[in-house]
Amino acid sequence: MTTLSLSNIRQNLSQISMAGLSIPALVLLIMAMLVLPLPAWLLDILFTFNIASSLLIIMIAIGTKKPLEFSSFPSVLLFATMLRLALNVASTRVILVSGHEGEGAAGKVVEAFGHIVIGGNYVVGFIIFGILMIINFIVVTKGAGRVSEVNARFTLDAMPGKQMSIDADLNAGVIDQETAKKRREELSQESDFFGSMDGASKFVSGDAVAGLLVLVINIVGGLAIGVGQHGLSLSEAGRIYTLLTIGDGLVAQIPSLFLSLATAIIVTRVTTSESMTEQATSQLANPAALFISASILAILGLVPGMPHLVFLLLAAGTAGIGFMILKKNAEPVAVAGESSPGVPDVPKELDWDDVDQVDLIGLEIGYGLIPLVNPDTGGQLMARVKGVRKKLSVELGFLIQPVRIRDALTIDPDSYNIVLKGVVRGRGEIKVGREMAINPGQVYGTLEGLPCREPAFGLDAIWINPSQRDHARTLGYTVVDAATAVATHLNKVLRDNAADLLSHDEVQQLLDKLAAKSPKLVEDLVPGKLSLGVVTRTLQNVLGESVSIRDMRTIVESLSEACTRTQDPEQLTAIIRPKLGRMIVQSLVDDKNSLSVITLDPGLEQLLHSVLQQNGGNQGMVLEPGLAERLFGALRQGARSVEEQGHPAVLVVSPAIRPWLSKAARFRVNDLTILAYSEIPEDQMVKVIHTVHAEQPK
Repeated sequence: MTTLSLSNIRQNLSQISMAGLSIPALVLLIMAMLVLPLPAWLLDILFTFNIASSLLIIMIAIGTKKPLEFSSFPSVLLFATMLRLALNVASTRVILVSGHEGEGAAGKVVEAFGHIVIGGNYVVGFIIFGILMIINFIVVTKGAGRVSEVNARFTLDAMPGKQMSIDADLNAGVIDQETAKKRREELSQESDFFGSMDGASKFVSGDAVAGLLVLVINIVGGLAIGVGQHGLSLSEAGRIYTLLTIGDGLVAQIPSLFLSLATAIIVTRVTTSESMTEQATSQLANPAALFISASILAILGLVPGMPHLVFLLLAAGTAGIGFMILKKNAEPVAVAGESSPGVPDVPKELDWDDVDQVDLIGLEIGYGLIPLVNPDTGGQLMARVKGVRKKLSVELGFLIQPVRIRDALTIDPDSYNIVLKGVVRGRGEIKVGREMAINPGQVYGTLEGLPCREPAFGLDAIWINPSQRDHARTLGYTVVDAATAVATHLNKVLRDNAADLLSHDEVQQLLDKLAAKSPKLVEDLVPGKLSLGVVTRTLQNVLGESVSIRDMRTIVESLSEACTRTQDPEQLTAIIRPKLGRMIVQSLVDDKNSLSVITLDPGLEQLLHSVLQQNGGNQGMVLEPGLAERLFGALRQGARSVEEQGHPAVLVVSPAIRPWLSKAARFRVNDLTILAYSEIPEDQMVKVIHTVHAEQPK
C-alpha cells in the first residue's frame, strides 16, 4: 500500500509542468514583495518585468479578433494589478528605509525616471504624474468601466434570444448538434467573460486611486523620516524623497496606464474576423477623407504666421497616401473585369423580386415523405393532390389555386403540414411503405401494426403492411395508402377553409365567366349596384357555411334583387340561401328523397327569439352561460343520436335565429347543418326525428 501511494505521488508530480507552477510562483513573489525587504537591483528587475508584462498584455489585446480569444484577461489583469501594487509596497519600503542614502537608493529604474523623464525637477514630476492620473483614472479607466457595465448588461439580456437562435438553426438543419453545443458553450463563456470584465474594470480604477495615495504617503513619510530620523534639512529631504517618490510613481503609473488601455481595447472590441489593427487599417484607409484632410492642412499651411513647411509637407504626405490607396483599390477592379474564375461575382442589389409572398396553399413534408412525391419511385401524392383540386373546384364552384409542395427540414421526417396563407392549418404523420387501416366504427377483429389516428377525421387507425390489406378489409377496416391519407386530409382542410381560398381575383373570374353568357346581368350588378368587395364577402359567407357557389346565375340574380334593400354581406347571405335551397338539401336527403331533421322545442326557440329581440336584433347575441351550455350539449347529443340512426345531422330553425345559431354551433357541434324553414323547398318531404330540449335540471 505504501509503495502504491509513493508511485501515485511520483506520477502526480511528473504531470506537473513548469507552466503549471508559474501562477503559484507569481503568488509567492507577490507575497514576498509585500513582506520581505528587496534589494535595489531586484527592484530594477521587477520594475522592468512589470513594464514588459504590461506591454505584452496590451499587444495581445490589440491582436485579438474577438474578446473570447483573450478570455483569461480578467484573471491576468488581477495578477498584473497585484504585482504592481506589491512593487509599490516594496519600493515604498526601500524609499522610506534607504532614501536618505541618495537618489539611487530605490534602484536605477526609479532614478532614471526621476532624472531623465522629469528632468530632475519634482514640480515637473508632480505635473506629469497628475496628468497621467487624470488620463488613466478619469478618461481611460472610467470609460472602460462604463463600457464593461453596459456590455455585461446587454450580453445577459441577449442570451435568451441567442439561445433561441441557436435552437432555430439546429431545428432548421443549418447546423449540426456538435456545432450547436459549441455555440452554446461560446455563448456561456461570453456572458461569463463580460460579467467578469465588469468587475475586473474596478481593479484598474482602484489601482489608479491606490497610486495617488501611495504617492502622498511616500512624500509625507519620507519628509518625516528624513528630517526626524536622519537629520536632513527640509529642502534636502524634500528634493531626495520627492524625486524618488515621483520616479517610483511614474514607473508604476505607466504600466497601470497600459493595463487600463488594454482593458478598454478588450471591452470596446467588435467581434469580427479581423484584429483591431486590420480592422482600423481597412476602415481608416478612406481616400476621400484623406484628400479632404490634405486640403485643409494645405489651407492652414498657407495662412500667414503658420509654420508653412510642416503643414504643406504633411498635406502632401496625406494626399500621397490617398493616391496610393486609390491605386491599390483600382487593381482588384481591373482584375475583376477580366473573366477570371477565381474572383467571385459581386452580389446583385436586393429588389422586390427577392421578397416572397406567402403561398395560398402549401404542403410541407418531412424528408422521409419525399418518395411519395417522386414519380420515379412510384409516388402518387402529386396526382392525388391534383385530383383533390379538381374535385373541390367542381363541388365548390371556383378554381382552387395550385398546392405548393416542398420539403421542410424543421419538421419530423415522417410528418407533414398543410399550410394556408402561411399558417399551419393541419398536421399529420405518415409511414411510407405502409398502409392505413381505418376503423369506421365497427370491425370484427384486430390487426397487428402501429396504432395511430386518421389525420382528417381523428378516427382510430393502424399502420399495417401492404400484405395485410385484404385481411384488414375482410375485418371491416377501410384501407388507404399513405398518399390517399394525405390527400383526404388536404381535401377536408381545404373544404373547411373554402372561404379563405376565395379572393377578389377568383370572384372577378367567376363574374367574367358569367358575363360571357349573361353580360347584362353582371353589368347591372358590379360595380353599379354592389362593389366587388361586398360580392366577395357575401360569397365567402356562403362558402363558410359549406354551401357551393356553382350556381352563380341564381346568386347574381338574388343579389341584384336584394341590393336595393341592403348592402350588408350578412343580410345578403341570408337572402341568397333560400334561393339555393335545393342545392343545399340535395346532399342531405336519403334514398327516398326524405329529409330527416332535428327541431328545437317551441319554448326554447321562443326563448332564443326573445333574447335576440332584447339584443336589438344583433346576431351576436349573448346567452346566459348555463342556458348556452345546456343548449349546445343537447345539440351535440341530438346530432350523435341522429347520426347513429344513419342520417346526417340537420337542425331546422326559424330564419331569424339561424345565422347566429349557425356561427355559435360551428365549432361547438361537429357536422351539424343548420337550415332555416325558408331554405327547405316547398315540395321537399321532411321528417322530424329528434327534438332538442334545454330545460334546467331539477
